[in-house]
Amino acid sequence: MQGLARLRLESIVATQPYLRAQVSAAVEDTNDADRLEIDALARNIKTNFQQVVSLSPLLSDDLQTLAVNITEPGRLADFIASSLSTISTQTKQEVLETLDIRERLDNLNRILIKELEVLELGSKIQSQVQSEVGKNQREYFLREQMKAIQKELGEGDDQTKEVEELQEKIEAAGMPELVKKEALRELDRLSKMPVAAAEYTVSRTYLDWIVALPWNKRTDEVIDLPKTKQVLDADHSGLERAKDRILEYLAVRKLNPEVKGPILCFVGPPGVGKTSLARSIAESLGRKFVRVSLGGMRDEAEIRGHRRTYIGALPGQVIQGLRRAESKNPVFILDEIDKLGSDFRGDPASALLEVLDPEQNNTFRDHYLDVPFDLSEVLFITTANVLDPVPPALKDRMEVLEIAGYTEEEKLKIATDHLVDKQVKNHGLTVDYIRFTPDALRQVIRGYTREAGVRNLEREIGSLCRKVARRRAEGNETPMEVTPDVVVE
Repeated sequence: MQGLARLRLESIVATQPYLRAQVSAAVEDTNDADRLEIDALARNIKTNFQQVVSLSPLLSDDLQTLAVNITEPGRLADFIASSLSTISTQTKQEVLETLDIRERLDNLNRILIKELEVLELGSKIQSQVQSEVGKNQREYFLREQMKAIQKELGEGDDQTKEVEELQEKIEAAGMPELVKKEALRELDRLSKMPVAAAEYTVSRTYLDWIVALPWNKRTDEVIDLPKTKQVLDADHSGLERAKDRILEYLAVRKLNPEVKGPILCFVGPPGVGKTSLARSIAESLGRKFVRVSLGGMRDEAEIRGHRRTYIGALPGQVIQGLRRAESKNPVFILDEIDKLGSDFRGDPASALLEVLDPEQNNTFRDHYLDVPFDLSEVLFITTANVLDPVPPALKDRMEVLEIAGYTEEEKLKIATDHLVDKQVKNHGLTVDYIRFTPDALRQVIRGYTREAGVRNLEREIGSLCRKVARRRAEGNETPMEVTPDVVVE
């Protein structure tokens, strides 16, 4: 349908059986003074319309030819306005109602310029997208060609080598079947990812952790009770009850290697040798030694690990310690278990319930690894100064060995056998230059240290060594014997 002329609706005469109305002709306004401007607008509109048709996929190229052949400015404006499918009906109505030809052409010209800007911007965006897609496709084809060439030459790209190396490590790690299945599934995901993908690093780090764990690596322990007793006696004076319990455990383990180890808790004042006793146990057994300090720990994730969805996620301290030990059966000391805290991030003491339960820890599941790990061969030893802050459920899982303070004679023996030699060596002196008499050590113990342990005693001996070291550094080479009078001075 095509309009022949403009009419003005005067009134509606009837609505039945069809609409009838009284109309009058709407005469287009033309002014000879505007003739030059009308011609310029008509030419500009034809040029803009040609560009719009060339850029728009919705407009046929035949419209350009039809528009060029129209010579009357009014008909040209009506034809172009009716041909633009992207402008609204209201805008077309406004063009139709404008009787002044110059004003109609001016409005249409503005509409075309706006439409042209939109089309040019869309074309620019489309070009950028196609360029990016084309670049990615080109890189993909080149990469595939490179892989094919390297395959023909017997070479492989870095990513392929990484995947192959990881697969070899997975096969050699001695993982349980369930863990191995999960590791191979993650490796399959990794092989299909581009190296530049954000998930690639996350997946690669996870596989590095899982192949580095000692799934099947154990330290061959040598259970020699006389040697163990000799090592414990040499390193620690007193502590007979704790030593007897360790020797009992080793005796049972020698008779029944499958027995599950106890969870020992050494409780005593600071400085009585709880941590060093655990180190001596590891040395006497020939096992690796791992120590984790729990003092001030408030986040459950420090024990169980963070889930992999978090940026910078890592396994918990238990799994990290086993990786450092490179052994499945180390002596694992959890120091200062009474100093654990809790806040909105969780309760680490509750997370330790599974770790320290021999009936459960053979399937310990770290949040980061999300696969079970057997902790039943680990000899866990905890230390605490007091047991009051330890939750009852956690206390119930541990065998408590109370280590009382040392007597004066025990302190004297510890100082003579260990502390004096250690401090003399630390301060650059020799046993030929400085000698502590037993009475001098008794004087230090009685008059300057009032403690259950021996830390302050070691500090006081170090203080005496510093004074003698200064004396020697000033040029006095006369050997020094530390007596009670020297201590008082």
